[in-house]
Amino acid sequence: MTSYDYFILGHGIAGATLAYELRRRGRSVLVFDAQRPDSASNVAAGLMNPVTGQRFSLVWKAAELLPAAAAFYRELEQHFGQQFFFEKPILKLFSTVAEQNSVMARSADNPWEDFVEEITADPPSAEGVRMDFGGVRIRHGGHVAVRELLAALSAEGQQQGWLRAETFDWEQLVVDATEVTYAGEVRASHFICCEGATAARNPYFNWLPIRPNPGEVLDVQCNGLTETMVLNKGAYVVPLGNGSFRVGATYRWPPFKEGITEEARAELVQRLRQITDLPFVVTDQRAGVRPAVQDRKPLLGMHPAMPNVSIFNGLGSKGIMVAPLLAAHFANVLENTEKELWPEVNILRYSALYIAARSSVGISL
Repeated sequence: MTSYDYFILGHGIAGATLAYELRRRGRSVLVFDAQRPDSASNVAAGLMNPVTGQRFSLVWKAAELLPAAAAFYRELEQHFGQQFFFEKPILKLFSTVAEQNSVMARSADNPWEDFVEEITADPPSAEGVRMDFGGVRIRHGGHVAVRELLAALSAEGQQQGWLRAETFDWEQLVVDATEVTYAGEVRASHFICCEGATAARNPYFNWLPIRPNPGEVLDVQCNGLTETMVLNKGAYVVPLGNGSFRVGATYRWPPFKEGITEEARAELVQRLRQITDLPFVVTDQRAGVRPAVQDRKPLLGMHPAMPNVSIFNGLGSKGIMVAPLLAAHFANVLENTEKELWPEVNILRYSALYIAARSSVGISL
């Protein structure tokens, strides 16, 4: 029976970053991945934006997350000889005078550290962009070509034998106090669940508040629209090169339809028309399902009753930005170079849900 240090279930951005982090520390890893085209990571535009949300707030640990993410993706670029990370300013467009006034009033306290480069009420020149109320120029952001990055890692993993492109069969998994075995042919010291939105059906972690959150994106051709920055006004517009852009994303909650919808297409087209007056053509539409969490913080940690089974999931819409630093942090805890997980992401914050679930079925989960 072949032995590994770690089994990892899932090779979206969470599983891929954690697998890479552990492998570069010299650990043996076997990844199982169903290669789902509708995974959130395969659909995402890979936006890295340190200042987001309706309240225009600085992302949690942004000053640590962005440098770690940039260094991680640059390392992968060197490894594969291919560009994945595109550092570009982000132009947040004001929608109303009230929004403009609110942000300007807060700017005196500088709550965004050095991530905000400029705030203006005057419509500056940006090719093809409607800027009726001005906007904010954000630095140190950009986007990652996620699909291309995961494809490169997956191809390498299959070639080298550390990734299996197959559907995982839970009935073939056996967990005991000292090891984890799968299909009677491979074993590992530790099993880590990184399967994204399908974790809601995970028999070890289905008590966690993971909700499938579908989203859709459009690819459009819009010649003449600026490609020097990412645009954001109710939707992001990420330049892909040669007049092509990715526009997204929608948010839906269960119950929802599988796959792409006309409703999402119409919504994103309308949002893009609020950003540019230029004509555009929709060239593609994709749908994916995010692993959303109740408090919008990732889920990291060991199972309360089985410490050799862990979860690294729930990275959400900011997964591209948060994954590298969290993967390094989790690897440190797994390898005992850090004592404890950060409380904001530790699944222990949901211990009451575990206790309730265990009580309801009358067994130890």
